[in-house]
Formats: sequence, structure tokens, C-alpha cells
Amino acid sequence: MPATFVRIERPDRPPPLPRQVSWHARANAIALVWALLAVCAAASAGPLGLPSWLPVHLFLLGTVTNAIITWTEHFTVALLRLPATSDRHQGVRLAVLNTGVVVLVVGATAALTPFAVVGAVALLGVVVVHTLALARASRGALAGRFAHIGAWYTAAGASFVLGAALGTMMLFDAAGPEVQQRSLAAHVHLNLWGWVGLAVIGSLFTLWPTILRTRIVEGAGMVARRALVPVLVGLVAGAVGLATGMRWVALAGIVVYAAGVLVCLVPLVRTGLRKRPTGAAAWSVAASLVWLLAALVVDVHTLAVHAPHEVHAVLQPLLPLFLVGFTGQVLLGSLTYLLPVVLGGGPRAVKANTALLGRGWPVRLATLNLGLPLTLAPDPWGTAAWALVLASAATFVLLAAVAVLRAWEVTASPGLVGTGLGAALTALALVFALGVPTDEESAVTPTGRTSTVDVALGDMVVEPGTVTVDPGDALVLEVTNEDAQPHDLRMENGTRTPVLAPGESATLEVGVVDGPLRGWCSVMGHRASGMEMTVTTTGDDLPLAEHGEDAGHGEHGTDSAGLTGERLDLSGEFTRGWEPVDAELDPAPDTDEHEVEIRVSESEQEVAPGVRRPVWTFGDTAPGPVLRGRVGDVFDVTLINDGTIGHSIDFHAGSLAPDEPMRTIAPGEELTYRFTADKAGAWLYHCSTAPMSHHLANGMYGAVIIDPPDLAEVDREYVLVQGELYPGEPGDAEQTARIHAGLPQGWMFNGAAMGYDHAPLAARVDERVRVWVVTAGPVGGTSFHVVGSRFDTVYKEGAYLLRPEDDGGSQTLDLGTAQGGFVETTFPEAGHYPFVDHDLRHAEGGAHGHFEVEEP
Repeated sequence: MPATFVRIERPDRPPPLPRQVSWHARANAIALVWALLAVCAAASAGPLGLPSWLPVHLFLLGTVTNAIITWTEHFTVALLRLPATSDRHQGVRLAVLNTGVVVLVVGATAALTPFAVVGAVALLGVVVVHTLALARASRGALAGRFAHIGAWYTAAGASFVLGAALGTMMLFDAAGPEVQQRSLAAHVHLNLWGWVGLAVIGSLFTLWPTILRTRIVEGAGMVARRALVPVLVGLVAGAVGLATGMRWVALAGIVVYAAGVLVCLVPLVRTGLRKRPTGAAAWSVAASLVWLLAALVVDVHTLAVHAPHEVHAVLQPLLPLFLVGFTGQVLLGSLTYLLPVVLGGGPRAVKANTALLGRGWPVRLATLNLGLPLTLAPDPWGTAAWALVLASAATFVLLAAVAVLRAWEVTASPGLVGTGLGAALTALALVFALGVPTDEESAVTPTGRTSTVDVALGDMVVEPGTVTVDPGDALVLEVTNEDAQPHDLRMENGTRTPVLAPGESATLEVGVVDGPLRGWCSVMGHRASGMEMTVTTTGDDLPLAEHGEDAGHGEHGTDSAGLTGERLDLSGEFTRGWEPVDAELDPAPDTDEHEVEIRVSESEQEVAPGVRRPVWTFGDTAPGPVLRGRVGDVFDVTLINDGTIGHSIDFHAGSLAPDEPMRTIAPGEELTYRFTADKAGAWLYHCSTAPMSHHLANGMYGAVIIDPPDLAEVDREYVLVQGELYPGEPGDAEQTARIHAGLPQGWMFNGAAMGYDHAPLAARVDERVRVWVVTAGPVGGTSFHVVGSRFDTVYKEGAYLLRPEDDGGSQTLDLGTAQGGFVETTFPEAGHYPFVDHDLRHAEGGAHGHFEVEEP
């Protein structure tokens, strides 16, 4: 037999990794790059003046989304025994995904909305394609104990699509502040509990036993199959409730979601009791589940005690904790186990990489989990705690990078191109965030200095109204809401605080200042009422109008000359089923103690023929319920705020210090307003929350009738409260401009223009009819007149001007804004007698009705 010569050589470098290993090395490298960028952004946000949302989105859109896209496909293919997707397809998908993330981050940071929308659409498209592919593959796979995994991943993808759609709409900032805050809360819930939560829970049914190196406990598959429906239904209900302002629907939905998650955790706990966790991977995942439970408890509590538009503002300071504690740690634990496996290289290499990723894990785990709660402490302790947390996270990122590089020398690929492009364009986003201008004349060099200014919000002003810094200084505003109602502060460069509840504070990192900058409160109507500030730089001599698109326009409204021509079309018919406010006035109750409950509500009412508008009401009607009594009567009024913003009430019929009874109460709160009606008259009551003009213009007013002691009996009594009709949503630009210009679109008696033309008031010939009139404004009064009749009795502002025995007569009752009185008349013959505001602009604009007089 001839001899055979065999030579064994040690290669200069490891052999090429298998295709699937090679793919995961690239994919995880991308996620690690984003994680490192997120850590760097978080560490430098304060010193560089970066927006606080930037590290959150770098982490969620970059790191987490890449990881979910990569690993959900991996688990679906592996567990359902499906053919793997080609390298080219996966590479192109990752390139598009990461380019989209970068374009979105750059656009949002630089306030380039079209740019951001393009990125959001690209990102959304990748997730849609990925989700449809998983759904289609799962349907085609054979049923088995892992068949549930595709359903969980499909539900997670659908949640992301809904959340991303909301996020894209918010880029346009077209809705009012309350809608924006509700949408933001729904967006966060869909992304955190849906995209992340559903993907994580669906994976842990199989991944958790694998990490513990034990079998899946009996019944886990059944739980996975049955729990998804209530979890998904609860999530959708919660998001819909938040987005639409239905507080109890949102709470019920998240409670159902949380209950479903608890059921899902039962098999995981049973697995952990059977095989106790050991090592970095297992304890990181276990710690993440504790943070998941804590986040759910806080979320349910927040929804139970806060209105939907307040939820995001309350949760925002806690979101970074839950993102790092839950999302970050479950990712860290999963990669600690999975990365060495997919990098391969044989048992020795897997063991070596596992040891590398586990270096110092007890210290890192303790630092992260003990440090997170301490981040809520005031500075410098909170900042120091964040430094420790970020150092712990950065350590893992660097160890993982070493493992990837040690396992394989990375080569160019579509995925790698996306990574490089992501790093480069993210650097550009940071440049935009620093406010570096493109105009050479306005460019400044950052000085490295930071100016910190305390700013107070309250009484419809921002104090100080002007802040001056040196060009190139970074500006940080410590903003405190010292008012009894929510406020925020938004700067012209796009930075903003959350909506702050009374007494709350926030740090607003404005960034490097290179020229004049506007700031304002974006809560409905507040900017128009004077809540503005200006940031200038030393040496500025340019008018602010040259530095912002809002100069003279924007939220201040349109030039009044453009508003004068628009009038309501009052020629149509009211919708079938419409009913006017009952103008008939009942006699004063036979009691001297009146207990009244008035609920604030928000609804939509028909305010003119065929015209429906949003209204804020006392007691579900605009105007609110009429209260009637006698001189000396005591009224004990309970006001309950069922609305979505702060409201209050002010009774002109009482005399008392306004501090407590007229205070603004938040949604869900109530107060008691007790007053003695010691003077007769026709009195106005209204909401006194600033800006009052907006609250009155949207229906928050009513009448209190206190009979004069010698009030004679009459055959019929009516009460008419005259108000003004303004177009648009409450507090939008057009409505604000019209209110301040004194240009209503129409005028109304009892909340409807021309209402009593379509539903006339009844009377009979020779009956004595008394008409009480109160003017609510908020701008003008009335000159009340009944066509074809004269008044023989006139009572105005607590005094008789004319009585039946007097020789004279009267043709109108003239009342200024917030005044009241009554007139009496008799009708000589049957017919239709119009009653109007004899300022004929008002009559022709809706302050018009009829008495329909019949024979006795």
C-alpha cells in the first residue's frame, strides 16, 4: 500500500463562518452600533443640548427594531422548520430599515418634516413586509407546539404599524395639544407593549427554557395560544381609549392586557422554579420581567387617576427607566445567550464568547438595576446614577463588539452599508440638533458654555418674558408650572417640555442659541392669551419676525381683514331630531337651600341649521342649567369635571373670595361652591379658567335668576341667554383670532343660531309674558327687541326702569356683556312676533327667533 502524506496546518485566521452565522454576525453588529450611538447620545444630551427623545429613539428604532426583525425571523424559521430567507433579501431589508431610521431621526431632529416622513414610511414599509412574510410563512407551516410563535410576531408587527402611523401623523403637529398628547400616549403604548412586549413574550415561551437549559413546562403551549387574543384585544382597546380620550376604555384595555401578561408569565415562573437561573443571560432576563411587572402596575395606576391627555406627561419621566429596565435588559440577556451560539466556532469558541460576555455580570447587573431607580433623584445624584447605568450598558456593547470581531472579520454587504450610512447620517442629525445653521451670516461657533434659566408658567404669562444669552451658548430652561392648570413650553426650534400638571417641573434643553427664538405655551388658546417668551442673543438688533415663520401669524391667527366676510348659512333646516334648549322658566322652588350638581362635559351640538360644532358644557347643554331662587337663598353647588382639561365656575350672583371656589379643577376632580344670593337680578355664571374668553366662546356659561321681592305673577316666563358662535375647534388658530378680533361667525339665543325660528316660543293673546335676558358674550352685549310689541316693564341689573303703571314704554332692553334683566309685554292679536338683537348684524347672524301667539 503506498504511503499517504498528510500535512496539518494552522490557518492564519478562522475559516469562513456558515451562511446563517455570517448573517447574524452582521445583523447583531448593526444592533450594537445603534446601542452604542444611543448610549453616546444619552451621555452627551445635556452637555451638547441634544433633544431628550433622541437616545430613546436611537435605542428603540435602531437597536430594538433591528433585533426584533432579525430574531423574530430566526425563531420563526428555526422553530417552524421553514427555509431561510436569502442573504441578499435580508441585506437589502436591513439596509432600507436602517436608512429609514436615520432619515427619520435626522428629519425629526432638524424639524424637517418631509424628510422625517420619508424615513418613517421606509421604516414602516420594512416592518409591514416583514410582518406579512412571517404571517404567510406561519400559515404555511405545519401545526405543532411552536405554531403560536408566528401569531405573536404578527401581532407585534401590526402593533408597530399602528404605533408608527400615529407617530407619523404627529410629525405634522396639526392637531390641538390635547389630541397630540393623547396620540403620543397611544403611540408609546402600541410600541412598548405591542411591538416590544408581544415580540418578547412570544419569544420567551421557548427562549427562557432554552437559556435555563431545561424543557418547556407542560401547558406552556396552550397558554401561548390562548393568551394572545385577550392580550391583543386589551392593547388595542387601551390604545383606542387613549387616542380618543375615553379614559375608562383605556384603563379597562390595559388592565386586560396586564392580566394576559400575568397569565403568560405563569409558565415562565414555573420553569424558573424547576431550574433556578444562573449566569448573566438568565438573571438579566429575570430582572427584565420584574421591570415589566413594575411598568404595568405604574401604567394601570396612571390610567386610573389621570385623563388620557395627561398620561404621557406623567409617564414620560419613567419611560427611560422601563425602556432600559425591561427592553434593554431582556435584549442584553437574550444576546448574552444567543450571540455566542450564532457566532459559532465550535464548543470552545462558544464557551469563550459566553465567558467574555459574562465578565463582571453580577456587578453590571446590580449597577444597572440599583442605579435605575436612583436616576429619579435630584441632581447631581440622578445624573451620577445615569452615568453608572450607561456605563453598565456600554460595557456590554463593547464586550459584544469584541466577540463579533473576534469571531469573524466583517466584510462589506448591504447590511453593512446600512450600518455605515446609519452612523454617518446620525452624526449629521446631531449636527442639526446642535442648531448649526446653513446660512453663513448666522453661523456661530459653540462656546461650550451653558446658560441655565428658571422659567415660571402661570397667570397666562411666561416669566421671564425675555431671556438673553451670548451667541453660541447652550440654553437650558428649568420650567415650572406655577398655575392651577396644565401648561407646556415649546420653542421655535422644535424642543418642548411635556404638558406639565400644576406644580410639575421639567428641564428644557433648547440647544445652542445663534439668534432670536420664540417660545410659547401650546395648550389651547394660551399662546394667544399672552403665554409667550423670547430668547435673544447679546447684540441682537433684528426684529424677531425675521427669525421665525410664526412672525405675526402662526398660532396668533389670521389677519382679521380676512375674517370679516365669512358668515354662516342660516337658510337651511336643523337636523331631524334636533331639539332646542327649553326656554320656559319654572317658578323658584319652595326652598331656601338649593343643592345642585353640575357636571362639565365635552360634546358636539348643532349650533345652527345643519352646523355641528364641538362645545364645552355645564350639564350637557350650552348654555348650562338655569338656577332660580329668592333673595337670601343659599346655593350649594357641586362642580364635577368630566372633561379632558381643567375647568372652573364663577357665579356672579354670589359674593365671596374666589381663591378656592373658583379654582380650576383637573379632569376627574370636583369642588363645592357655596354662595348666598343676597341680591336680586339676572346673573351670569361661567367658567373662569384662563383664557376665559375661549371657555365662554365654546359654551361654558349659564344664568341664575334671583327674583326681586315684589316680583309680580305673569302667565308665562322665558329665559334667553345670548351667546356668540366662533368657528373651528376649541382654541385653534382661526377661533383664537376671531375671539381676539371680536368677530363671531354668528350669534345665538340659548346655544343655537335661529333656533327659535324653527321652534317658536308659545304665547296667547293678552297673556302677560316675561322674558329674562342674560348676555354671555364673551365680547358683545345685546339690544333685545320684540318686533310688533312694546315693553311696559323693564328690569335691568337689579332695578326697575319701567313699570306697568308708568306712562312711558320701552322698545329695547340694552345689556352690556355679562349683564341681565327682564322685560314684560302682552300681545294684542294672534300672529308671529320676531324677537331679535336689534344690532341687526347680530339678528341677521342668528340672534333671531319668534313668538307664536294664538288666540286664547
